[in-house]
Amino acid sequence: MRFVTWLLTYAAGLAVAAWLLDGISFEGARNGQAELQDKVVPVLVVALILGLVSTFIEPVIKLLSLPFIILTLGFLLLVINALMLLLTARLADAFGVGFTVDGFWNALAGSLVITVVGWGVRTALPARD
Repeated sequence: MRFVTWLLTYAAGLAVAAWLLDGISFEGARNGQAELQDKVVPVLVVALILGLVSTFIEPVIKLLSLPFIILTLGFLLLVINALMLLLTARLADAFGVGFTVDGFWNALAGSLVITVVGWGVRTALPARD
């Protein structure tokens, strides 16, 4: 259940970021006649890639950046998340998923949207014992 929540949190954040920002997009989402699977599957695949990138990089980043995160009130963490989103776009491109992020500023805005949506999803879910 935790994996599904984790995956859906990233997927929801990515979908909202792609909907709000012109610089982040899924090719299947542009075609109004696309089947549901052509819209949902790429979002889930990209969410899985972003989640895996985050899982492997986040512990190292937390150790290295803790003092900077405290000093910059989280801005550095947003920059790191933006770089992970750019890396995710490159990996998705390598797998032919059709996910694009046009530049660093779109990635930074996207990481902010993903963070806010993820926070909202986590606070809306019932607490676990």
